[in-house]
Amino acid sequence: MGGGKKTSPAQAQKRQADEAAKKDGTKSKKGKKDTKSDERSAKSKIRVTLTDEQASKILKGSKTITAQELSRQAGVKISAANSYLIKSLEKGTIKKIAGHSGHYIYQPLSA
Repeated sequence: MGGGKKTSPAQAQKRQADEAAKKDGTKSKKGKKDTKSDERSAKSKIRVTLTDEQASKILKGSKTITAQELSRQAGVKISAANSYLIKSLEKGTIKKIAGHSGHYIYQPLSA
């Protein structure tokens, strides 16, 4: 009772293209995803440690800095950048000038 639903022209065309690709032996759209995963693995790895030399270069070149920005520029995790900024705040090399709820803006103090 009642037949199958009639496919739209776009779906019919897509099905024909998939069937033709299978006959020709070419890869379908799913094969393209595999190449993207290879590109992702080729990206640089995110480090977990931040050295004083790296951070001081970045801090000297900026008027203000956030943990997210320091993380992006140094190529480290945000948690590593945040812990470095907290330690620097305790040492007195930077000061907190704005922000709330863990998202603070810091300013390097001139020596």
